Amino acid sequence: MAAKRSKARARLAAFVLLLGLVGGAWGWWQWHHWQPDRAAFPVQGVEIGAEDGAVDWKALKATGADFAYIDASASAFARDPAFSRKLRRAREAGLKTGAVHRYDPCQPGDKQAANFVTVVPRDAAMLPTAVEMEHTADECPVATSDAEIESELMIFLNQVETHTGKQTLLKLGTKFEARHAMAAKIERNLWLERDLFEPDYAGRPWTLWTANSALASDHVAGRLRWVVARP
Repeated sequence: MAAKRSKARARLAAFVLLLGLVGGAWGWWQWHHWQPDRAAFPVQGVEIGAEDGAVDWKALKATGADFAYIDASASAFARDPAFSRKLRRAREAGLKTGAVHRYDPCQPGDKQAANFVTVVPRDAAMLPTAVEMEHTADECPVATSDAEIESELMIFLNQVETHTGKQTLLKLGTKFEARHAMAAKIERNLWLERDLFEPDYAGRPWTLWTANSALASDHVAGRLRWVVARP
């Protein structure tokens, strides 16, 4: 009897494990193929970076992307040399386009602005520039105060906005916002991130939301960062 009970428990454990594996696989597939309801969020698009490789822009448009934010520059020196080509091809496919700068709290704001304006043209058709902030001042090699972070960021924003003629978007990562609370200090529209669930970590409403950071797609080499606009 003991041997039979042991076998029964083993079969039950194997069955539960199988259910867990199947459920996990189903959940993984659902997440990587999920996009917010188009009825609730009629304007949707993508963020494209250098790491995404070749992009089939026409296919992205055909599958529902209305706009594309393209990573253009980072810190005071880094640029995507393919930015202009990506911008042109995205527009040829019928997508509205915007540029992203990856902000570095360890570098002066004016040097970062000079880097950005070198690669991004002055063009009234562009969407508002997004300033991505992920890394905190705690990661800087030289101690930097919160007041210095805010001051240098404002220098950057003012110079970029003079160049583009439009206010920027603050693309706030959760770690950066938790450390620096920039949404409460600088009045700009927000771009927030959270897979599947609407983000609320900035304390005020978002304008853009990265709703799926790893959307499966045949149109880029990796996963798509799928973004929606607030209606």
